[in-house]
Amino acid sequence: MADKTVSADSGSTFKTLRNLWPYMYPADRPDLRWRVTWATLLLVVAKLVLVAGPYFFKWATDALTGEGKYTPPLPAILLAPIALVIAYNVLRLVQLGFNQLRDALFARVGQYAVRQLAYRTFVHMHQLSLRFHLERRTGGLSRIIERGTKGIETIVRFIMLNTAPTVLEFALTAGIFGFTYGWKYVAVVAVTVALYVWFTVRASDWRIAIRRDMNDSDTDANTKAIDSLLNFETVKYFGNEAMEASRFDRSMARYESAATRIWTSLGWLNFGQGVIYGLGTTVVMCMSAYEVMNKTQTIGDFVFINAMLIQLSVPLNFIGFIYREIRQGLTDIEQMFDLLDVQQEVLDKPDAKPLAVASGRVEFRDVQFSYDPNRKILKGVSFEVPAGKTVAIVGPSGAGKSTISRLLFRFYDVQDGAVLIDGQNVRDVTQESLRSAIGMVPQDTVLFNDTVAYNIRYGRVDAEEEEVRRAAELAQIGPFIERLPDGYRTMVGERGLKLSGGEKQRVAIARTILKAPPILILDEATSALDSHTEQEIQAALDLVSKDRTTIVIAHRLSTVISADEIIVLKDGQIAERGTHADLLQQRGLYASMWDRQREATEAEERLRLARESDDLGVVVRRRTAEVS
Repeated sequence: MADKTVSADSGSTFKTLRNLWPYMYPADRPDLRWRVTWATLLLVVAKLVLVAGPYFFKWATDALTGEGKYTPPLPAILLAPIALVIAYNVLRLVQLGFNQLRDALFARVGQYAVRQLAYRTFVHMHQLSLRFHLERRTGGLSRIIERGTKGIETIVRFIMLNTAPTVLEFALTAGIFGFTYGWKYVAVVAVTVALYVWFTVRASDWRIAIRRDMNDSDTDANTKAIDSLLNFETVKYFGNEAMEASRFDRSMARYESAATRIWTSLGWLNFGQGVIYGLGTTVVMCMSAYEVMNKTQTIGDFVFINAMLIQLSVPLNFIGFIYREIRQGLTDIEQMFDLLDVQQEVLDKPDAKPLAVASGRVEFRDVQFSYDPNRKILKGVSFEVPAGKTVAIVGPSGAGKSTISRLLFRFYDVQDGAVLIDGQNVRDVTQESLRSAIGMVPQDTVLFNDTVAYNIRYGRVDAEEEEVRRAAELAQIGPFIERLPDGYRTMVGERGLKLSGGEKQRVAIARTILKAPPILILDEATSALDSHTEQEIQAALDLVSKDRTTIVIAHRLSTVISADEIIVLKDGQIAERGTHADLLQQRGLYASMWDRQREATEAEERLRLARESDDLGVVVRRRTAEVS
């Protein structure tokens, strides 16, 4: 694939063509180059045949009127009017055949360019930082890529298959008029074409602003629709279907208004083009009619000139259409090109080497980090996770706990200090090798809308079926999957919504087991689960973290009691550290958090027992009443 940076310049079609050329004439695809060469040759031949056609029309007319002033260099048998008429129509069919063959040859070239640019955009999206994706709307992003891909196809097809043929045909027509009928005809045709193109460009530029409004409204409506559907349950919880429909309809109303203006302006554009070309045709035909009356031209010349002007009107009308499509295509892909211009925030160094994991020791050395320069998140954090040990990180919300995992995965780079694995700075190794060495079980497990097996195998895509089943068994979800109607081929639904929270967490654990990383991060993996499910999940987590270097980011302190060390973060700094017992003895922040959670747990337990007691009392009274 070409490695050339593509950028959109809405004022320069030629610059866009130059940037797209490596994709349309790829150096590594000689078969596609062959297709481009042959398509170009067919283009030229088709236009030569096209401009030759009206000559037969002229000769047939002269033969029918008996004026034969200019005898064509043809055998006598072909001078018969019927033969000339047949020849004229045969040439038109030959020209049509060449055009269709040209389009067929170029089809694969155009689709290759579309595919490669779409692929490059997709890859680029995954290379951009987490910060970029957190600030973007998925629905709007997908719409930009969709429109951009179609815009690329439009530009590739219309520039190569329509603009070049139109320019060639105009040049041939001007040459014939100048050689046969004099410069006056060329001047009138040239002025007509110039006015036609000028009007088309000005009117199309005016319409581009309307097109942008329509695109913005379309993107906004699509974003709202996807956002609302992804949050279907929340909409239902609060009964806000009418509000969501109203928001969507407001966006569609703006789209309706812009789309109406687009079609109205297109009508005025077409009318203006028709007026300009009609006036030019009228002048040329009057000039020819005058010469026919003065016997300096034949009726055949009059017919020939009219036929040439009619033929020229088709590509000229295409020029307007092509320009509009190219300009609109540029408008559609300008946001896509903007995405391609977004620089990666996190890059591998040119000399980056794969991470060599010996034991899996993790170290944060005086790390300072902020998402925003005005708000520091981590302020000189230093700690070490020995190989095979478990270190828990706890603290109030906003203390910087989850930032630890993002920095270890190198979703962001630290502003100062260093994150090291076995003594290697994560900034000095390749991101691919770094992330392959780390497993993650997040708080909110989002699954792909595919089968259970696919989501488990996502941990290691080349895993055998038996390995997938073994991972599911270790994650304590195997029996549940076996009971499903389609077993491991059961679809989990959008974002895994067909599974419960606990079931999704077990799938996440299973794919982490399958990945078998030396380093493991558990980012509040049980905080969204009930107490009973938490205990079951915790047992699976204890199994998967055994003999692995593990960082546990926790909200529920009951899940980190057995950690080798607990680090308490507060305001981006380490406030306390030690074992569970040590921290309780210190009677500091950790102890106060422990006491609050214990009181909340005890209150929850008392409430549960009270409900069970009430339920038991109701049953006893009912049975007593039945006996009585």
